[in-house]
Amino acid sequence: MRHYIPVISVDEPRGGASSKEGGRAPEFLRIARAVMADIERGRLRPGDPLPGTRELALSLGVHRNTVLAGFRELSAQGWIVTEPARGTFVAKSLPTPKWRAPARAPRAAITVGFDLTAPPIEPLAQAPKRGTLSLSGGVPDVRLAPHAELARAIRRALRSPDVLGYQAAEGHPALRRELSRMLSASRGVAAPAENIVVTRGSQMALDLVSRTLLRPGDVVVVESLGYRPAWDAFRLAGARLVALPVDAHGMRVDGLAKLLATTTVRAVYVTPHHQYPTTVALSAGRRLELLALARTHRFAIVEDDYDHEFHYEGRPVLPLASADDAGVVLYVGTLSKVLAPGLRIGYLVAPRRFCEAITSIRKTADRQGDHPLEAAIAELLEDGALERHVRRARRVYEARRSVFGAELTKKLASVLSFSLPAGGTALWAQVADDVDVSAWVLRAEARGLALQDARRFAFDNKTRSALRLGFAQLDERELCTAVSRMVDALPTRAR
Repeated sequence: MRHYIPVISVDEPRGGASSKEGGRAPEFLRIARAVMADIERGRLRPGDPLPGTRELALSLGVHRNTVLAGFRELSAQGWIVTEPARGTFVAKSLPTPKWRAPARAPRAAITVGFDLTAPPIEPLAQAPKRGTLSLSGGVPDVRLAPHAELARAIRRALRSPDVLGYQAAEGHPALRRELSRMLSASRGVAAPAENIVVTRGSQMALDLVSRTLLRPGDVVVVESLGYRPAWDAFRLAGARLVALPVDAHGMRVDGLAKLLATTTVRAVYVTPHHQYPTTVALSAGRRLELLALARTHRFAIVEDDYDHEFHYEGRPVLPLASADDAGVVLYVGTLSKVLAPGLRIGYLVAPRRFCEAITSIRKTADRQGDHPLEAAIAELLEDGALERHVRRARRVYEARRSVFGAELTKKLASVLSFSLPAGGTALWAQVADDVDVSAWVLRAEARGLALQDARRFAFDNKTRSALRLGFAQLDERELCTAVSRMVDALPTRAR
């Protein structure tokens, strides 16, 4: 409590009149009463040290004699004791308060006193209550993260004084080099380190792309079922969004060709590897057509490859960026799905000039990333630890996908229709028309199960008979329990 300052009521200002002149208590007495109140409310505890009288007088802006008088008053009443050569302490003989109250009462909510110009953003979903099982899609099992390897790598990184100072805003050089090597080897994206910017998660990359690329009124084409936080980033930059339908082969690129005949498009946002949320892959023909349209009409393709690492059948489809010879693709990736969402590591691959522009904008909000963490992850990439973890997690998630699919088929075949996805961490299930999906989600929540219905991903906000069901974050036993809760929560079917 060396920096303790008593809170003196504002209706008795410091330096005020005496009780005889203005009806207020003398200043030394008001200081004593403030200390007493702090002891009673638990801000000060029995045995806590008090600041020296000189220090406290300086903090309060009063003469030291005033503080000395206040301390004499407190000592006389048994609130404090002074020990020679040690200092002044709250008396240990006082009873310990059962709770610590704040130094002053919390303020009432502050209303906005100025005009807001930003469009309203739908709040993120609340974290599930304790005991709730979540089938939210796209979430890894953080229990599988390589905790020990990461902790050792962070400790080693912290031994280097360089990572604790100001560093490059585009990311730690070692991580950029390792990302360049990884992207070339596993995804066919031949990007040197200078074409990579490390961000705090893929959402920061999307935000920075929006702020760098877009002007108010620009048109951005998105998928009609898609990733709402990306849409929010585009809207905050002033963009006008146009949604194209999604079918079993991904975004309907033929609709884009028709739109371009009448509208100037600035960017197309797409999730071609595992379409978010339906998990389908953009077909080869549509990929080629999209790249050709971008070259001809000079718009940017924002490719969000959010879970490339998890593919269970055949080889994963290579990103659009791997076939980009015209510099039209802005490739966004993340390591959050590989490690854990709390480790905010994303990245952007883009032409050099765009990287320079995005870095200058990034500096206005975030001087640099988490360089100790970035250095540690670079080490995990370099020594192969991250790749080994991905292989382990892929095997675990593939087994969970099989168990989950079998359990859904066994218990809910009359209600759900789905195909096991070739990759990713979630499946897209169509729900029978006679089932109220919204009611099912609410009933499941009451039974300790979090579900995601299709409306959460719909550009038009309309309800659809579908669920996105994640299987990665729960083990086999938990998945079976979750399906049982789905069955228990199923509403009475319409006739």
